[in-house]
Amino acid sequence: MTPNPADAPADVPTDAPVDAPTGGRPDLSVEDFEELARVAPEGVTLELINGRLKVKPVPDGDHSVIFMWLLRQCMQHRPELDLFPEQGLIVEKYRQGHARPDGALAPEGHMAGKPEWADPSGVLMVVEITSHDSDTHRRDRVEKVDGYAAAAIPVYLLVDRDATTLYVLSEPENGVYRRQESYPFGAVVPLPAPVGIPLDTDKLKDYVS
Repeated sequence: MTPNPADAPADVPTDAPVDAPTGGRPDLSVEDFEELARVAPEGVTLELINGRLKVKPVPDGDHSVIFMWLLRQCMQHRPELDLFPEQGLIVEKYRQGHARPDGALAPEGHMAGKPEWADPSGVLMVVEITSHDSDTHRRDRVEKVDGYAAAAIPVYLLVDRDATTLYVLSEPENGVYRRQESYPFGAVVPLPAPVGIPLDTDKLKDYVS
């Protein structure tokens, strides 16, 4: 099902992820960002997205419960895979971006021995669960779409709590996800290869606030 902007809630500019270059002068260099992230206070999660310093919102209860729901589904269907929470990944064109997706699905033990900011090779899917903050549209629906596609991560799953919709982006090519599908909360969502998991999302309807 193709995303339809007309279905968006009134307070959301668009419910559909889009590939939209958002260039601009960087806030700081990659080296400076990595040092800043290293010394950030406990509980403060920083990202470098499209050259801009971002503070990742602290997850609320529903956000955490949704992640655990997804973790259980992945373990049930693909026990040989791990869903790594907030693993730092080097993304974007020329690998200038530094993101901490809510989840990164990869083979069991894949992140062993990896640095804090790992190369995304071998990651099968990244997951973002929207937060109720003013930057969630630009961050999760625009900039991270670009960054993950440029890194050629096969599948990007966006759990959009505002739109009560799951977006599945796949088939990255030349920095763009060629395929985008959307499913309402409650549908069975077929995650494409190389993930190959059918998500029964009926439970998500309990976590809409």
